[in-house]
Amino acid sequence: MAGSLIGGLIADDWNPDSIHVSDSSVQQLEQLAQRYPIHTRTDNRDTVAGADVVILAVKPQVMEGVAREIADHIAARDVLVISIAAGINETTLRHWLGEQTAIVRCMPNTPALVQSGVTAMYANARVSEAQRSMAESILRAVGIVIWVDDEAMMDAVTALSGSGPAYIFFFIEALQSAGRELGFSPETAYLLALQTAFGAAKMALESEEDAEALRHRVTSPGGTTERAIQTFHEGGLKQLVSKALHAAAERSRELAQEFGSHK
Repeated sequence: MAGSLIGGLIADDWNPDSIHVSDSSVQQLEQLAQRYPIHTRTDNRDTVAGADVVILAVKPQVMEGVAREIADHIAARDVLVISIAAGINETTLRHWLGEQTAIVRCMPNTPALVQSGVTAMYANARVSEAQRSMAESILRAVGIVIWVDDEAMMDAVTALSGSGPAYIFFFIEALQSAGRELGFSPETAYLLALQTAFGAAKMALESEEDAEALRHRVTSPGGTTERAIQTFHEGGLKQLVSKALHAAAERSRELAQEFGSHK
């Protein structure tokens, strides 16, 4: 995700010389440096020194160590901290970074890798309007941005859009498998499923109607589509999707307890 942000910012005409990246993996840094003319280091404290914006693109498991390591540098300046770690709430981040820290929590999704992501964002009360605008402009480099006023909604965001691409991939996988059962080669079944998903999403994005209305438009009474949709209903597909998203949201809350407890 950090790599996609860097690529998106540079493609959006941000000055690469202003981007400083730290990683414990020298190999990862070398790969980034080969792709982008940015500054790379293995020392987190040196990397954030003098920064106006710090993006924490690390796993939840290591967030506490990273945050505590750079806390002194964050406190010394009016720094905006942007976190994209799932499950680590704003209160916990302030506990590690300093109570006066301006924090924006983000939940981007993997289509950000192709600048087609959606990112939900939550800002604490210490974030100024200028910092809020800065955070939005950064994440808009990889897709669209929405703001939530209640941080508790970030668990729902994680369940819907954060994990959502995997659900779409799973459905494409199921379409491909069924296509093979109907006699197509794996390659043809995959292409049919993939282009159908892409085309349907594009239609929805460009239409003023919602998904339900679009579905009704392509579902002729007594036709093949109606028969398939009826089968989905009989199998409880909507209820299963709801159950899956509630499970994902619950796991997001569990991650907050597992990795974000105050110590």
